[in-house]
Amino acid sequence: MTDTLTSFTVGCKYRSIGNSIIIKDDCFEWLRKLPENGIHAIVTDPPYGVKEYDFAQLEKRTNGNGGVWRLPPAFDGKIRSPLPRFTALSRKERKRLYLFFLNWGNLSFKALRPGGHIFIASNTFLSQLVFSSIVESGFEFRGTITRLVRTLRGGDRPKNAEKKYQDVCSLPRGCFEPWGLFRKPLPKGMRLSDCLKEYQTGGLRRKQDGSPFEDVIKNERTPKTERRISNHPSLKPQSFLRKIVYASLPLGKGIIVDPFMGSGSTIAAAEALNYLSIGVERHSEYFEMAKKVILKLATINTDDLQLDLFNHSKSL
Repeated sequence: MTDTLTSFTVGCKYRSIGNSIIIKDDCFEWLRKLPENGIHAIVTDPPYGVKEYDFAQLEKRTNGNGGVWRLPPAFDGKIRSPLPRFTALSRKERKRLYLFFLNWGNLSFKALRPGGHIFIASNTFLSQLVFSSIVESGFEFRGTITRLVRTLRGGDRPKNAEKKYQDVCSLPRGCFEPWGLFRKPLPKGMRLSDCLKEYQTGGLRRKQDGSPFEDVIKNERTPKTERRISNHPSLKPQSFLRKIVYASLPLGKGIIVDPFMGSGSTIAAAEALNYLSIGVERHSEYFEMAKKVILKLATINTDDLQLDLFNHSKSL
């Protein structure tokens, strides 16, 4: 099946994995090389603050030197993992963030088929910037998918004054993660049924039982079994990704792209569902990690409907 995808390598270093290919390149450069209207959907968890995945910042995180990665002490009885310092972004950095996603949106608009959807992870601090920049690039805002999950973000007492202000928290404890849903507009005068027929896009795939895809998804934090497979700091659980990846292709066929692939969890979800997919990653460390972990993550049993979907799609 990857023969269908080889034209999307556009001279880049790549590796075939199952029904998918992963590409070593900066996604901006890769998207510029693509022909118009070639891909069906984008599902991605991008670098929210942009600079936290700069090479220098990743090195600081690895060495425990902080930088933009917040390396907090253990307090409130919890040990925090390194997190991007979203709230520390300056006005200049926020403008950079806006322009980053505006440019990315313009390139994605060209590459997606009419009616193609973007599912993009964000956070409560920066979603308004990310989402508005994507709308400015030409996409329709179709709503927010709420991943209900309790994290260790927020809820902290004032740093270095925890005992003095025991009844104060600096921010609410995070209990959800917003994913923006966007659609490239249908051609003028075209109905959804026409778009589905011509481009295989425009809508969202219903669940296997026939009920609609829903915009609130209860979910757990990424299980340790998956974290033991992949050591990426922003790893999303397969139980969640398989739901949105499944919904992204309304007819169950087409090509899904994750332009900020990381260690390949979105590609693994596509593999589990027997979908064609392309992952793009510029960092060598994560590209090499993806080659090793995608098929392992794809075989994870999420103990829900997705296991039935895997068996169902393999029989098609």
